[in-house]
Amino acid sequence: MPELSVVIVNYNTRELLRQCLQSLRASRGIRLEIIVVDNASGDGSAAMVRADFPEARLLAQPVNAWFCGGNNIGIAAARAEYVLLLNPDTEVAPDALALMQRFLREHPGYYGVTGQLRYPDGALQESCSKIADYRYLLLCHTALGLLLRGRARAWRRRLFYGDWGRQSDRDVAVIPGSCALLRREGLRLDEELLLYFPEDSLARQLGGRARFLAAARILHHEKAATRTWFATSIFFRDLLVYCRKQHGAARALLLWLLSRPLYWLMWLKNRDARASVDMRNSQ
Repeated sequence: MPELSVVIVNYNTRELLRQCLQSLRASRGIRLEIIVVDNASGDGSAAMVRADFPEARLLAQPVNAWFCGGNNIGIAAARAEYVLLLNPDTEVAPDALALMQRFLREHPGYYGVTGQLRYPDGALQESCSKIADYRYLLLCHTALGLLLRGRARAWRRRLFYGDWGRQSDRDVAVIPGSCALLRREGLRLDEELLLYFPEDSLARQLGGRARFLAAARILHHEKAATRTWFATSIFFRDLLVYCRKQHGAARALLLWLLSRPLYWLMWLKNRDARASVDMRNSQ
């Protein structure tokens, strides 16, 4: 019987997924069940898993179930008491998963645990936060942030524990969906959210506190599958869904109105960037 079920939701990140699965093979001190939910990738990800990682359970989807839906499919198939939601663009250190699972097993008062995420260049990632409140949504994701830059920076610093360098263990409210170890019983992500804010939603749903373990190290190629305008548009969509569900329709409407200038500014920058690339390619 596995001690930990690792659920990886993949979409067109074949080579990064390969590296992730190779790192899981090197994990020690824990019995793993690896579940890959492939969201109808077009890059041969599913075939690669079948051919090169027969120990993994592949759940190939006919359509894109998105991050939350895909994780729910994997959670439903999991057999272990504990589930790790892990991005395919991560690589775990050999002892990281055993450290995290042991902590959660020995500390029933915590809803979840994560590790120290680093970028490929070795820089620490600013993971974990307090739960995103309405003021943060307004100041950091609308045109207000452009007008009130000082307040926006201060509120973001407050939300993301600006006094903490991620070099030490700490209790936190929200852990990143890219690496979140949780208890399987009753676990389900909100499928009205496609890609963004599931961590804040889970923190509200599960309540209590989570733990950041600095000794559990994970390499993270952040945003490997979301560097597109389409993903940006999904972010604004999920932003409004999250706001409506947590703060009500009236506040969501105000957020929509105030976010439109920022949305269109980002759209224009993306259009100009694409035009510049097309021009260079045509020369």
